[in-house]
Amino acid sequence: MKRSVNIDERWFLAAVPDGAVAARIYRLARTLKRAHNFTGKPIASDRLHISLFFLGGLPDPIVQMACEALTGVRTQPFDVSFDRVVSFRGKPGSRPFVLVGREGPSQLKSFRQMLGDALTRRGLRRRANANFTPHVTLLYDARHAEEYPIEPISWTVNELVLVRSQNGHHHVARWSLR
Repeated sequence: MKRSVNIDERWFLAAVPDGAVAARIYRLARTLKRAHNFTGKPIASDRLHISLFFLGGLPDPIVQMACEALTGVRTQPFDVSFDRVVSFRGKPGSRPFVLVGREGPSQLKSFRQMLGDALTRRGLRRRANANFTPHVTLLYDARHAEEYPIEPISWTVNELVLVRSQNGHHHVARWSLR
């Protein structure tokens, strides 16, 4: 039996920090929320991630194609580091307040290019868009904060995670980079 596509269901590929780093990011989000008088709720530590590709609401055969495309991607684990925070443009009243890196983590960008090439080879070119600003969303708020430096937050990306986001984040599949 085919699963119907739920337009509220969102699939994406992500790099996820380990528990200790996620807890540190969450504490930082809470501190910065107070410092900026933000009213938005910090993203829960188990939902923090770097979105690599948004796949949208997909039927099972397309999700399976994406999974098959990623099976052949090979690379060594690599480090990412974020040393600034800033508000991105967003919907009125809901600007993402995010961690970013000074130069944009170059190994992460190369990894994402590899993933995009793999998706394109499997006929998922539309999902493999080129726009990418590496970031971790801390919270959403109506207020804006200018970019400024923070103590760097780093971790080693050891795996790629397929996430289904509907009523929480569900890690559906994982691919080790080792």
